[in-house]
Amino acid sequence: MADFQIDVQIEAPPDVVWAVMRDVERWQDWTPTVTSVRLLDAGPLRVGTRAIVRQPKLPPAKWRVTELDEGGRNFTWVSWAPGVCVTAQHWVEASGTGSRATLSLRFSGVLAPLLARITRSLNYRYLALEAKGLKQRCEASQ
Repeated sequence: MADFQIDVQIEAPPDVVWAVMRDVERWQDWTPTVTSVRLLDAGPLRVGTRAIVRQPKLPPAKWRVTELDEGGRNFTWVSWAPGVCVTAQHWVEASGTGSRATLSLRFSGVLAPLLARITRSLNYRYLALEAKGLKQRCEASQ
């Protein structure tokens, strides 16, 4: 198993950050790490929602939401490929006068150690870019 995580302090209320974070079809508007997100199921993001995520330098991936807590302002989605499962968690909580957002990736499965090692620098770079873009988008809306 291999884990990657980043926290970012955002000078915006948690509700603002959560609204941006959970609107996955607009991620390409604020982060260069996402080319597009297309939901495969109608309606708002919920447990069971499936999406195709396209990112530079990565093959398109199908993700499925496995956990979503509106009150706790977090969601988890999972993508499977032969020999590996990638779990991505996104959550936001109140912190001082603003919010703290946490973005994480967890690789598991027989090929996880190899894939995580190969993509290590890309994972850290993408998480940093996503955190920066989320911060800028949320703070600009204030």
